[in-house]
Amino acid sequence: MPLTRRELCSVFPVALLPALFSVEEPSARQSSLPSAMYPLDNLPVRTANNAQFRAVLKGRLATGESLEVHETTLPPGGTPHPPHRHVHSEMWLIREGTVELAVSGTSYRLGPGSVGFVHSNDEHGIKNVGATPATYFVVAIGPGADS
Repeated sequence: MPLTRRELCSVFPVALLPALFSVEEPSARQSSLPSAMYPLDNLPVRTANNAQFRAVLKGRLATGESLEVHETTLPPGGTPHPPHRHVHSEMWLIREGTVELAVSGTSYRLGPGSVGFVHSNDEHGIKNVGATPATYFVVAIGPGADS
């Protein structure tokens, strides 16, 4: 049964609806961080505020969360910045030295092998309270972590 031009014109917009209102996301795998290895010796070091930083990775996970990881080395008495707050959560993995992690007005002393975590929007700051350099990894996850 042939269609008239009028019938064809009335059907054409309906046929386009799925394409116009498609909710398919671009492949998360294509736009997310790939599997990769990051040997410490290959990570460039930058210095700011008497601290050394090594960027490890930054981007989005396949599940949509923003992620940023870096290593920081603070000299004795050093802090990377004043206490602050942000939307993303952070975790510190202490590798060497002794730090004081202040979260919402309470201070915690952490040494090698310790882990600290701060919830979204909790005020926090970190300081090397030991006599030797303190080195730790920061893992930031959530909105704004990769910006």
